[in-house]
Amino acid sequence: MTRLIRSLSDTPAPGTNYPEVGATRTGPLPAGYHHLHHTVRVGHGRAAYEAAGAAVTTWAMHRATGARVDSTADRAAPGVTLEVSLGLGPVRFTAPCKVIWTTYTERETGFAYGTRAGHPECGEESFVVDLHENGDVWFTVTAFSRAAAWYTRLGGPVVRFLQHAYASRLGRALTALAAGR
Repeated sequence: MTRLIRSLSDTPAPGTNYPEVGATRTGPLPAGYHHLHHTVRVGHGRAAYEAAGAAVTTWAMHRATGARVDSTADRAAPGVTLEVSLGLGPVRFTAPCKVIWTTYTERETGFAYGTRAGHPECGEESFVVDLHENGDVWFTVTAFSRAAAWYTRLGGPVVRFLQHAYASRLGRALTALAAGR
């Protein structure tokens, strides 16, 4: 079942800091943001699909990259709030988010979270695992974002590079998790 919350106005939806809520699901990605689309094959077969889907929706994939995740639920569901933090030791960047939509079907599992006040960016990012007809399991990260803090504005192209690098890191982590490593 797929659930989606969509804002039809130009003002942020409750709990988010951007108005285009749900655009990673419904498309197209909105203008005025940087777009990210990263797809990688993470395995083959039903077992790999189920392992990858569970890792994505229970935050295990994020944690496998070294990110800390504090969430109001153990599994992604619309309305769940979470904070993802990255860094080393006491120097961490915290990103408050809210789950916008989820999908849990026989061939597609995933979710998107949107940024909340205090996030260094504003926008949305989705993490979806697909089981193709040939048995291949694919993982896709789709995002739109722009700077919301002085340091992300200052970081400019470096921030974009880091976002792409993190999407690749998520794919590598999920490949290992789908294989049971």
